Parts: sequence; C-alpha cells; structure tokens
Amino acid sequence: MDIDVIIPLYKPDKTLFALIGQLNRQTLPVHRIILMNTEEKYFEQLVYGSRFLEQHKNVRVFHLSKREFDHGGTRRMGVKKSEADIFVMMTQDAVPADDRLLETLTAPLRDREQNIAAVYGRQLPKEGCSMVEAFTRSFNYPDRSCVKSLEDLPRLGIKTYFCSNVCAAYRRDIYEELGGFVKHTIFNEDMIYAAGAVKAGYRIAYEAEAKVYHSHDYTIRQQFRRNFDLGVSQAQYPEVFEKVPSEAEGKKLVKEVTSYLRRQKQLRKLPYFYLQCAGKYAGYLLGRHYRLLPKSLVLAFTDNHEYWR
Repeated sequence: MDIDVIIPLYKPDKTLFALIGQLNRQTLPVHRIILMNTEEKYFEQLVYGSRFLEQHKNVRVFHLSKREFDHGGTRRMGVKKSEADIFVMMTQDAVPADDRLLETLTAPLRDREQNIAAVYGRQLPKEGCSMVEAFTRSFNYPDRSCVKSLEDLPRLGIKTYFCSNVCAAYRRDIYEELGGFVKHTIFNEDMIYAAGAVKAGYRIAYEAEAKVYHSHDYTIRQQFRRNFDLGVSQAQYPEVFEKVPSEAEGKKLVKEVTSYLRRQKQLRKLPYFYLQCAGKYAGYLLGRHYRLLPKSLVLAFTDNHEYWR
C-alpha cells in the first residue's frame, strides 16, 4: 500500500531539509513527497547550490503563483498528483519527532473495519517556545488517542470535527467518495472535510503516538489576523459550524491556561496572555461578521489577501 506525503510550501527555509530527511528515514517508506510550492523563486533560492533534489529522488515539485494558492484548492491539486491509497498532508514547518510517524499515523486507516476517514497527529512544542504556547499544544493535542464520530457531537461539540493538516493522513477511497477538500476556502479545509466525513457516517481519529514538532509564538496582531480568517471560514460554512460554535472551547482554554500559570507562579504572564485572547476573539468575531465590513477593513484584517482577489 503506497503512501504519499503532500506539503504546500511558501518561502520555505532550511526546516524543509530536516522535514524531508526525516520523512525519508521512516520505518514505513514514503512513495512520493509532493511539494506544492507557491512562487518558484523562493524555492529556487532555498535549494540553489544544494543537491537537494538529487539526494531525494522521490520528491516532486510543482510550482504555482501566489494568486493561484488556496488552502483547499492547492491541497486538492496536490492529491490529484498522487495515486497512493493513503496520502498524508503536512505543512513545511512540522518535523517528525521520530522515525515511526507514518507507521503510527496511518495504522488506523489500514484497519478498514474501523471506518476511519482521517487521522491527525500530535503536535509537540518546538524547543524554545513560550510556556503558554507549550501548554496550548498539550491542551489541543493531549497524550491520549481517541476516535470521534457523530455520536460524540453532544459531548465534544466542535472538537468532534477537529482535524489538522499540519499532520494528517487520509484514505483515498473515502476522500474521493466525499468529493475531497473544498475547492476555495480561506482556512479550515481540514475541519470542513472532517465534518463532512463524520456526517457521512465515518470517523476521525487522533493518534497521540504520531508526533511532529510544530508550534508558533504569534504576536497579538498575527493572532488577530489568523482568527479573523478562522471566523470568515466559519461564517462561510454555517452548515458545519453554526450549531457547534467555537467559543466554549476558547473559554475552556483561557481557564486552563490561567490555572496553569497560577500553579507555575507565573502570574506576570497573565496580562499579555489576556491581551492575546482579546486579540484572538476580536479577530474571530469580526471574521464571523465580515459581510458587514467594508472591503478595505476586510483587507486590513485578513492574513490571506490573495483569497479576496
């Protein structure tokens, strides 16, 4: 059973070399690594003078312009370049924590009786990230695996549909049956797909033993912009998000982080954390109501200008 890995790129740095190297050292071999690169010049700058493509014969690179990039559409395009029974979506800044990532991530999909459409992995904080970001990773990606279905919706709410293309594996036959990732979306193509799979009777798995290093210490401005786009995507897909709002999960995170910082005697970090939360919620709320905003403000708030063109 072939496994391909599909990675969208934009202005990649040397982390990509570490990522590809780790993928090609996996206990479960990768058939192809498909790189969907936005703006050829940035990729050429990275690999210039290196033997990157010579050393990794299973890497295929496809270039597109920034105007052509779309969170859903570019990933759909990448899947079409693959013929593998199982494909894995990753991002350029997520690095496997060990050589068993693909083996553990895809195991639930290889057991067809489990009826699992997608499996996402655990994201560990990178070395040097902030206390709050490290705790947030453990909150969103705990050390216990689980499998989610429509029956869990009353208990888990929005978490039922949670899936992350930072590191996620998909069964191609189910993907094709469900129509794949949405063609045009500003954000959340993974959760939109997962929601459709759950509603169709399939299950989504979280595999805590499939681990990648991935974390970000975003500024308040960056958090605002990302959450604005998150709000836009939820407003555009009310059939997915209307009855399972994200606010409850956000409030729970605020309480957990507050309690954690108090236990760690780091109360001085609370004011900045609350400012971050305010920025995130303001962005999210404005994004949910983006149709009421003038185009100039939408372009000022978004993190994805090309989407609006």
